[in-house]
Amino acid sequence: MRSAASLSSAVALFASPQTTSSTAGSEERAEEDVRRLNSQEVRGFLNKDSKALAGLWSDDLVVTNPLNKLVNKQQVLGMVESGFLLITSYERQIEYLRVYGATVIVAGSETLVWGGRMPNAGRTEHLRFTALWMRQGETWQEVARHANIVPHP
Repeated sequence: MRSAASLSSAVALFASPQTTSSTAGSEERAEEDVRRLNSQEVRGFLNKDSKALAGLWSDDLVVTNPLNKLVNKQQVLGMVESGFLLITSYERQIEYLRVYGATVIVAGSETLVWGGRMPNAGRTEHLRFTALWMRQGETWQEVARHANIVPHP
């Protein structure tokens, strides 16, 4: 009985670092994937590519946008496709990214120039954002986003 307990302890001791290492590797991959997808999202907006954006977003996506409106995926895609939501310059700085298993929280700042029929078309705006990405099947999709315009001093 004692050797079985010792064997069990030894297995647990040697298995733990591998599990931790595996988890760390998985978290690194998740972070790389979500960073890449954030870059694709920016390119999608700049290229007015609603098809690319649709693939990045969950069908359940909800956004509190800089116009202080709560909108869903179809509404955002409609704004892009109609030309209302047009961004002519877009820089996103990720300042925080944290992996929680199948969920990733991303937060940071954005500098962009609105175009189209946006109320601030032609103006450079600075935004703060928080986005929530979830692993859905074999890919990551954005499920929620909040963005607000930083007031001018």
